[in-house]
Amino acid sequence: MIRIKNIPVGILLLLSATAFAQKNNQNVPLVAEIGVIHSGDKKVVFPTAPAGYQLIYRGSDRSPVIDSMGTITAPLVNAKVNLYFQLISTAVDTLKYDVSKQVLIPGRFPDKGINPQPFVISALREWHGGQGSFILNSSSRIVLDPGSKNTLQKVADLLKKELKAQTGFNLNITSGKPQKGDLYLSLGEKDRSIGDEGYYFRSDAYLSISALKYQGLFWGTRTLLQLLEQDKNIPKGVARDYPEFKVRGFVLDAGRKFFSLQFLQDYVKLMSYYKMNDFQVHLNDNGFKKYFGDKWDNTYSAFRLENSTYPGLTAKDGSYSKKEFIELQQLARDYDLRIIPEIDVPAHALAFTKVVPEIGSKLYGMDHLDLKNPKTVEVVENVFKEYLGGKHPVFTGNEVHIGTDEYAKKEAEAFRAFTDHMIKYVQGYGKEVRVWGALTHAAGTTPVTVKNVTMNTWYNGYAQPVDMKKLGYKQISTPDGWLYIVPAAGYYYDYLDYKNIYEKWSPLQIGEVRFPAGDPGIIGGSFAEWNDIVGNGITEKDVHDRVFPAMQVVAEKMWGGDQTTNTFEVFDAKRKQIGEGPFLNMRGKIGKIKEALVASYSFDQPGKNIVLHQAGYSKGTKGKALTFTGKNSFAELPYKEIGYDYTVSFWINPSGNAEDNVPVFKSPNSVVKLKQGNTGKLGFSREGYDYDFDYAVPENAWTHVVISGTSKGTSLYINGQLQKRLYDNWIQFTDKDKVRKVETLFFPLQQVGGFKGKLDELQIWNKVLTDQEISSM
Repeated sequence: MIRIKNIPVGILLLLSATAFAQKNNQNVPLVAEIGVIHSGDKKVVFPTAPAGYQLIYRGSDRSPVIDSMGTITAPLVNAKVNLYFQLISTAVDTLKYDVSKQVLIPGRFPDKGINPQPFVISALREWHGGQGSFILNSSSRIVLDPGSKNTLQKVADLLKKELKAQTGFNLNITSGKPQKGDLYLSLGEKDRSIGDEGYYFRSDAYLSISALKYQGLFWGTRTLLQLLEQDKNIPKGVARDYPEFKVRGFVLDAGRKFFSLQFLQDYVKLMSYYKMNDFQVHLNDNGFKKYFGDKWDNTYSAFRLENSTYPGLTAKDGSYSKKEFIELQQLARDYDLRIIPEIDVPAHALAFTKVVPEIGSKLYGMDHLDLKNPKTVEVVENVFKEYLGGKHPVFTGNEVHIGTDEYAKKEAEAFRAFTDHMIKYVQGYGKEVRVWGALTHAAGTTPVTVKNVTMNTWYNGYAQPVDMKKLGYKQISTPDGWLYIVPAAGYYYDYLDYKNIYEKWSPLQIGEVRFPAGDPGIIGGSFAEWNDIVGNGITEKDVHDRVFPAMQVVAEKMWGGDQTTNTFEVFDAKRKQIGEGPFLNMRGKIGKIKEALVASYSFDQPGKNIVLHQAGYSKGTKGKALTFTGKNSFAELPYKEIGYDYTVSFWINPSGNAEDNVPVFKSPNSVVKLKQGNTGKLGFSREGYDYDFDYAVPENAWTHVVISGTSKGTSLYINGQLQKRLYDNWIQFTDKDKVRKVETLFFPLQQVGGFKGKLDELQIWNKVLTDQEISSM
């Protein structure tokens, strides 16, 4: 959801959450402290309530240490646990206070041991270090506990592939007893307190991961992969790991910007690598009318799923078939992730009204459905029915998001009635429902269902979190002033404030409200990426550049809450050593982080890693050069592309290229062109956007070309001199409205050629060279 007016700026005030979640009054009756917990204690002795009150224990922020009944399971080492109580008046049942008490639970070990706690994201909740290291080698095996072999086979098969991609070791899978150097997977963990997502990670002569459920075991394999990414030596020790929050999410606006199916599949893998488990795909939305001539008919809108009931509803410029979406959800289950499909109504609904115009609001705008028209409910029900009905529904998970936000305030009662109706309709198909928080904005008397409904509370003016708690809604903390990315928009965040989030936010923080640790009503958090400014040139690569570092920081806080093992500065340095996980390179990284020149081709002799297609070698600027004869003449390099920040240098000598759109470099994501369209100028294209540098490369002469790119723009240098910077340009809509034009490029490297002429001395740097460095070439 996007709020344009009253956008928060600066750092939000963090409030003490001693006693305000249901009554904003700090004069809390005094509750005695909890007595000292001794080693061997099995139960917490709760304090006695003051006269006239009842003290009810609701839970803790470490349920595997102190559960919902107050039962203690000793952690590995001493652990501070926050207990959450409600103090309820016996005279006035609406008078309630929140009370937090912190206790220290003695550990099984007196300290953290010899080996320091290894770094992973999210940080291990408990660790006791042994001495020495476990080293994985080519003769190691993946050994499955025979008692749960069938369940473990799926994760073992996946881990085998991932380890081969990451380490080169092709490990055998077997069952039985582990030996030295083996990996042992088991669902027979004896500690029942760790829950569905908890696991033990024991590194000794062999390395074992044990859990109660698939989810926990899978998270343990992510820890293994992250450790191996940093060092082949894994410190010996034992970890007991589990999340504080059960929802750890990300919202992607695929309505205003289409994201390829491959991008969604990659994000399932990326999110799971960081133990994120909730991927909300916002399937429909529209741009702002003011950027489209102030006409609804011209305003961009899209609905991204194949729809048979209303075929015109499905976006023409990018959509997912039902089969593709079902398979995406299956992939997510394999990676222990939930896909939460969101169809947003009754606002943000221009895609609906373009297909069925009579359900559009003439009073509030065609992005609003007319809630007084009976046909509106019929159309919306038909759309949901197509994805929820039948023996094999398209939405296969347990939860569906129905939107419900930012509707005209004057129609609060009608909005509430519509929201309640759609909740019950979707629940009729056996689903639980999610909604955007809007019931403070849409205040009224019409009841809205609470049972089995979870609310994304995003802006406290639309849904005051304390009031939503009073009503009984489970909440996912999605605060716009902390966690909204809107690329190149000039409001909210272009890139999140990582330090502020790391040091001051957890899902307990919603806007300026902070709930007590352990409050079971706050079930997790989610951050969001919105693509408000349709047509500004933002690509999947640009979105990922913003989301990936945010994912690392937010994942840390959603798993462990306010428990942080490192300072932000240490975390920020170490996080950069961890990538996207096996099989992924969405950031287009080549070589090592500190390596500058990552590839250099003189073409003086045939290269083993260059494959020619109707291309050859002839005289170049120095020795030989690659020679091409036209569109089917090219060379394949061992790289797909290079991402920000980079510099690419080459010499080119074209000859006889009269046609438009002549390529020089090409990959699935972008093309660098000798002649961009009918301009005759050097340029590039990606994701439907075309750019040129306003420079025509001369024919039958050698020209030295350097192109550098960052997340802010792209620069061209000719013969050592700056020719043009594609930075800081604007798209002007009206006298008052303009947006930044995004002119970035992931440089394509998969194919070189496709034109007539020669190319020589190709060099690729993993950094942006200075003007002076380029001039001296």
